[in-house]
Amino acid sequence: MGSQQYIQVEKKEEVAIVRINRPEKLNAMNLDVIKEMGSIMEQLDRDDSVKVVIVTGTGEKAFSAGADIEYMSKISPLEAEQYALTGHDTLNRIANLNKPVIAAVNGYALGGGCELALSCDIRVASKNASMGQPEVTIGICPGWGGTQRLMRVIGPARAKDLIFTGRRISADEAFQMGLVNKVVELPQLMDECMNVAKQIAKNSAIAVRVSKTLLNRGMDSDINTGLKLEIFGWTVCFTHPDREQRMTAFVQKK
Repeated sequence: MGSQQYIQVEKKEEVAIVRINRPEKLNAMNLDVIKEMGSIMEQLDRDDSVKVVIVTGTGEKAFSAGADIEYMSKISPLEAEQYALTGHDTLNRIANLNKPVIAAVNGYALGGGCELALSCDIRVASKNASMGQPEVTIGICPGWGGTQRLMRVIGPARAKDLIFTGRRISADEAFQMGLVNKVVELPQLMDECMNVAKQIAKNSAIAVRVSKTLLNRGMDSDINTGLKLEIFGWTVCFTHPDREQRMTAFVQKK
């Protein structure tokens, strides 16, 4: 996989680190970046040697400053629809990846950058991070899932505050809102994310995968449907040799 034009992939043990590499543009995502990210996620989805994925941006200033406004300023409504659909395809792929994805938010995560972080499962931010959905300030609504994912993470009242005002929030405010799981100093950011990733990678991959599916599907189901799904997922885990080995080892240790 190695390095593509705009995305770098580095593997450390069972963790893949995916970096948007356009620091001169604050890692903003044009059509090429978003397509490349999609194809890399497709490859990682199939790669069983990878247990956890970390997404971040190159440099110390930006995770991603969002979509490409210069490009958007010149396009027609139909081209805009295509751009948003491409964004949705890629971010849905991340949201539904069969392994957990951690966003290491190093600096600006605005607009599409915030939406990219929202499509990940866990968000860890550096102290210098700044997050928000400023789309209304340039005459559009969020178009890469922000109107849907943000309220599912922080609730509708807070999502409306951020989306209607377009204001930027600090890492600490993002933490208070539940938008990020943890805030650390910038030099510690990748170590912290690697620690979380390694803790996840030690666990049963099938059990983690089933849990992610149940959480994702359950969020949009009524509780009875969600609980039924849980029974299916639980039962599937019992078909896997990994479960048998782990339980036997646990019992023998006692």
